[in-house]
This record gives sequence, structure tokens and C-alpha cells, in this order.
Amino acid sequence: MANKRKMTMGVIVGNRGFFPAHLAKTGREEITRVLQQAGVDVVVLGPEQSKHGAVETYEEAKRCAELFKSKGDAIDGVIVTLPNFGDERAIADTLRLARLHVPVLVQATPDTQSKMTIADRRDSFCGKMSACNNLTQYGIPYSLTTLHTETPDSAEFAKDLEWFSGVCRVVKGLRNLRIGALGARPTAFNTVRYSEKLLEASGISVETLDLSEVLGRIERMKDTDEAAVQKLESIQKYVTTTDIPRAALLKMAKLGAVIDQWMKATDLEISAVQCWTSLEENLGVVPCTVMSMMSDSLLSSACEVDVCGVLGMHALQLASETPSALLDWNNNYGNDSNKAVCFHCSNLPKHFFKDVKMDYQAIIAGTVGKENTFGTCVGQVKSGAMCFARFSTDDFSGRIRGYTGSGRFTDDPLETFGGAGVVEIPGLQKLLRYICENGFEHHVAANFSSMAPAVHEAATRYLGWGMYDHAG
Repeated sequence: MANKRKMTMGVIVGNRGFFPAHLAKTGREEITRVLQQAGVDVVVLGPEQSKHGAVETYEEAKRCAELFKSKGDAIDGVIVTLPNFGDERAIADTLRLARLHVPVLVQATPDTQSKMTIADRRDSFCGKMSACNNLTQYGIPYSLTTLHTETPDSAEFAKDLEWFSGVCRVVKGLRNLRIGALGARPTAFNTVRYSEKLLEASGISVETLDLSEVLGRIERMKDTDEAAVQKLESIQKYVTTTDIPRAALLKMAKLGAVIDQWMKATDLEISAVQCWTSLEENLGVVPCTVMSMMSDSLLSSACEVDVCGVLGMHALQLASETPSALLDWNNNYGNDSNKAVCFHCSNLPKHFFKDVKMDYQAIIAGTVGKENTFGTCVGQVKSGAMCFARFSTDDFSGRIRGYTGSGRFTDDPLETFGGAGVVEIPGLQKLLRYICENGFEHHVAANFSSMAPAVHEAATRYLGWGMYDHAG
């Protein structure tokens, strides 16, 4: 897996003249120290640029906005910190003039009960409301900390910073996203139909490639081609390939090499691939391991050309910076109404498994023959906290919609094929009813993290998508 990406936050320090100005000075120092200790780069006015490096006047707002614009490509989000009441107009003016269009978190530092004299009283409890009121008037979306007031060095703010960083990564990662759609939607899967135009309206583009072009490029690729040889080595290092014919492994390697070259040449970040059953009939392998390797490397890849499915995978991956998988809501688990079996046949990333090996695809083998279905990743999903997300384009309302939630994968026994795990979700029956009543797909993206709230915040507040938050 890739290393975690360095975050950069713009910081606006609020100040108001008739409140204690020394609080702005110490507040700026505290928030800067906390962010830097968390590994976050900080863009903030210095004391030589404004009084205590805070923003109070329109002139200071212009100065801060210019600083933000000069670092605009690097800034992932903005934190408004209120060590005292703060000037709400200057805060809003700064964000309007900077035109960063990134997530904004408003934090207010609490008063100390023993320091409520005119020399030390903050009143940021009240000032936060005024700041939010002005941001609303200016049409600037913003996020809030869990508690109305919390100190920057508190455990609560540390959690909020982790959540907000996830929000910023999702927003930045989904805007101007380029998705590769390799092959046509399988005829039998009406469920994965989607609107490219609605995605494009949110800045998400889809680049297509016909399977005939892929097969042609594979046919022209020599067995000794460097890209094919390197991919074959990577496959054999990635997963146990005992009893898999070498000819099948070489086909997978060439398929992987062709996909890698296509994605690099067209600047694609994630992909959705046709499988059922053209690749088996015309190439003689399944693409599962190749896709599993991409997802495990944070280049999410979904089967059955489920473009909206891979969008959900990518959003969760951006929030958590760990691999995502696309699963079927597939089976009940006994009589437990809060448990279900999530399954695919499978291209799950190795990150999801207790143990994994390469095998043949048991479902398709009955149609096209076992010899044409080698390449699937088989094993049971490990236990742990998980979250899930689904996006869908709704042509009737003209918007993107979806749902998010959290649960856990359990250690419950399960004897089946493919990649499968038992998931426990509070209020599962309510969620299943919501999915069915609102016509959502049978696929869901999953991730071993608790970052669903960050995806929900990013989608609703900053991307304008209609989302359901399943709280159990």
C-alpha cells in the first residue's frame, strides 16, 4: 500500500479588537503546533503580516486570501480557529476572496471557568455562531467540530482532525476524477447502468476502452515483453499460484500490463472492468487477480463495469488511505437479522483476506469450462471494523445519491467459495429495506475503517449529493 499523503491546511485565526488579543497570539501558536505535530503542513499569516497573525480587518482578509491563493494547489482544507470571539466578516471575506473551494472546519476554543474576567474571557462559544451565520450568508459550506467548543490539543479535536482530513481527501480526490471503463456492461447487469452526464456535472469523467482493443493488444504482446514479464513476477509474489497453469498466468500478466499501460497513457486513477463472460470466452482467464492487485495498491477496480461502485470504493479509500473492495449484499446468515454474507467471486484486495490463494472461478466454470476461469482470489474475509458506501446516478431526479454506514466483519464460520465474509450491521433490516425501497444496486463498497462519516460529509456538504446515513 502507498504511504499516507501529506496534508496541508490553511488556517484562519479569528480575532476581535475588544476581546483579549493575547488569546489570538497564543491561539495561533497552539493550533499551528498541534497541526504540525499531527504531520500537517500549515499555511497561516505570520505576526509580521497581521496583528498576531490573525484576521480581523478587510485588509487582513485580503492579505490572508492572497497567501491562500499562492498556495492554492497545495491546500486541502481550511481550519477556522476562534481563540476569542473573532471577526465573522473577516473570516467569511477571506474565504470568499481566496476562492479555494475546499472544505472548511470551524473550531472554537472553550473558556476556562476560572478565567472569565475581561482580561481572559474568550466568548468563542458565541463567536462560532456568528462566524457560521456569515459563512451561510456568503454561501460558503463548512463543517463543525464534534463539540461546540474544544481545545486544539484535546482528544476530541484530534479525532475531528482525522475525520476532517478524510473529508478533504474525498473532496479533492473526487473532483476532476478520471475513471476507466474497460468493456461494455454485461447484458444481464442492468443494475450497474449509470449516467456519465451526471458524473461529468460533478467533475468526474469516464474514459472507455472496448474489450476488442484490449484483446488485440494482448495478442500482439510477446511473451518476452518486459511489461508482461514484470507483471507475471508481481502476480506470483502477490498471491499463491500453486496448480495454476503457466499459460493462464501469462495471459493474466499480459492483461495486467495492457491495463497498466492504458491507465497511465490516459491519466486514469481507478477502473471498472467487464468480466462476465467475454474475457473467459475470448482470453481464457478471469481478471480478478489483476484487479485485486490494483485495488490493493489503492487503484480501486470494480467488476461488471460498475462505475458507480468503483466510485464508492475510491471515496472510502481516499478517506481511510487503505484498500477498498466491491461486494455483493449476497446472503442472510442464519436467523441473525443483523448479519449477512458479503461476497464476490472474487477480486477482493489481499488486504481483506485472512489467507488468500489463486483458484478458478467456480460460478462461471460451469458455463465456459474450468480451464478458462483461472485467476480468482479465494479466501475468507478477516474480522474487523468496516464501513460501507454506495453511490448511484439518479436520472429521474438529475442528481447523484447514495448511502453510507458502519459495521464489522465477524469471525463467524463460513464455508463457501470465492471471497466472502460475515458482516454485522446494527439495524441491518432497516438498511436493506432502504436499499430496496430506493432501488439501489446489489453492490456495495467496503473498507476496513470507520471513515464512513467523512465520506458522508464530503458527499453531502461539499459535492451536493443526496445521501442516507445509516446509523443503525
